[in-house]
Amino acid sequence: MTTYTSDARKHTSDTAETMADVRYEVDRIDRLLVEILAERQSMMDAAARIKGARAAVHDRARIEDVVAKVKAECARHGLSPAIAEPVWRTLIDRCIAYEFESYDALRLAAEAKS
Repeated sequence: MTTYTSDARKHTSDTAETMADVRYEVDRIDRLLVEILAERQSMMDAAARIKGARAAVHDRARIEDVVAKVKAECARHGLSPAIAEPVWRTLIDRCIAYEFESYDALRLAAEAKS
């Protein structure tokens, strides 16, 4: 299981006084996002392994469910839905493309073993 590690947080949006302060925090946050996205990507590998049919990879209802849940979290955390929704839709689109690749690679490997 992933444990998210980070350099020490030095500033908040209220305490940052210089662009160097802001950039430090943005870079620290970006490193955390990469770690979190890598974990999310690993779940696409699991989904590709578990799903029985390639057609199940793209699930419109699930996409809308994820976006709705993200938008609900936005309200709780003060994130603009105008930022979150397009970011998540792009993330979902790229994850689906990755999952198709993973699904195809797994099936190709299974066929090669047969």
